[in-house]
Amino acid sequence: MTDRPRIAFQGELGAYSHQACYDARPDYEPLPCHTFEETIEAVQSGRAELAMLPVENTTYGRVADIHRLLPESGLHIVDEAFVRVHISLMALPGVHIDEIELVRAHLVLLPQCRGFLETFGIRGEAAADSAGAAADIARKGLRNVGALASDLAAEAYGLNILARHIEDQEHNTTRFLIMSREPNLERRGEDGMMTTFVFRVRNIPAALYKALGGFATNGVNMTKLESYMVDGSFSATQFYADIEGHPDDRGVQLAMEELDYFTDRLDILGVYPADPRRN
Repeated sequence: MTDRPRIAFQGELGAYSHQACYDARPDYEPLPCHTFEETIEAVQSGRAELAMLPVENTTYGRVADIHRLLPESGLHIVDEAFVRVHISLMALPGVHIDEIELVRAHLVLLPQCRGFLETFGIRGEAAADSAGAAADIARKGLRNVGALASDLAAEAYGLNILARHIEDQEHNTTRFLIMSREPNLERRGEDGMMTTFVFRVRNIPAALYKALGGFATNGVNMTKLESYMVDGSFSATQFYADIEGHPDDRGVQLAMEELDYFTDRLDILGVYPADPRRN
């Protein structure tokens, strides 16, 4: 135990969410959690001060369930973080790459290293968690099995990195949101501000078109708009949106007032500095 504040994340030590915590909040103690719900509860209950939650990936799109969990969490977005997904091949100390017959990793990582695995004739097998696969190798002493995971996972479980950054593509990046019990509306970021909110439009013709018109006429850039089903109903749709700007900005004020007129529900989830890696 330490006196450092804690930041909760979903996954094992060495997961990419742990990497995000390490990069964005190096002075915080990471708190691994089994599920996203447990991660959120850790902050709600005070076991952690912050939560690190992935929301989207440049290769695989939206992270399932996150958009549903955020509005009901009672937490507030206070920062965003971008993590470049570098994949390394790791194994027990003393093992050479020609001894590796099988690598295990989360299902989404295996296709990203297809070229490397084919070159070395290594078979891939899906695991529930890449960091967990690394931990399993260390725990069981598997000499002919490797893991595809982050460099941080190798460090966490005492494994040797046989090849670094073996992914086929160079653009794979995950965006995370840092959540807190309290909002912080006073900051202004050097690279601008972001505002995230969810809303449901009123049941009138062209409601969505009219609701979004204020952002265009007031010069507010909407960087993300996604819809998702509410409570399993095909007729109830909620929208998740990111815009550039702060609610105190005059253009944002006018756009949000117009949006409010055409919605049944409008909840701001966070106002936070834009990460410089966003661009």
